[in-house]
Amino acid sequence: MVVDHRAIGAELIGTAFLLAGVVGSGIMAERLTDDVGLQLLQNAVATGGVLIALIAALSATSGAHLNPAVTLAERVTGGIDNATALAYVAAQVVGGILGVVAANLMFDLDAVYWSEKARGGSGQLLAEVIATFGLVLVIFGCVRAGKSEAVPLTVGAYITGAYYFTSSTSFANPAVSVGRMFSNTFAGIEPSAVPGFVAAQVVGALLAAAAVRWLFAVATNP
Repeated sequence: MVVDHRAIGAELIGTAFLLAGVVGSGIMAERLTDDVGLQLLQNAVATGGVLIALIAALSATSGAHLNPAVTLAERVTGGIDNATALAYVAAQVVGGILGVVAANLMFDLDAVYWSEKARGGSGQLLAEVIATFGLVLVIFGCVRAGKSEAVPLTVGAYITGAYYFTSSTSFANPAVSVGRMFSNTFAGIEPSAVPGFVAAQVVGALLAAAAVRWLFAVATNP
């Protein structure tokens, strides 16, 4: 099957803006206040707002996955083919890195500023499984319920809330995990922690895909 290059472009550009929003708002928050709680609030609200806008703008072109975990779940549930899934994931990872580089440069930092922010441990890995599971469930639940127009708001609301109810602050996105290691700022993650986060997110996405297939199965008469 021929991959739609416009859709791939939408995934790259959208994920770039998402990461610029996540990292840029974290840098801005650090410069505005020394209160870590307020920094997290600013970062969460900005991320949720950016997600709402990007999903609303790009959903008609690519579905606005902006997240390899969502793409994986879409592939597992039969929504897209292998070629499209691989192209989406590549675009998301590249876009995420470009977005972080852009955020660093906007705030007069080195383009690549490797993070030294330690994250990890069993609690945070479990948090990433749960955060990703919830995100995928919210997206697919809205779509399967015929409420696709609600996806931008529900995803933005979910991620804003998940910043607070998860110990990991809800990365819930392998492209976000990879991208954030390129910035030693508020939203950063040290490179050694990224494989664990990505693995946890993949597990969460696969569990959510299974749950979606069960919860929203079409009933058949015997």
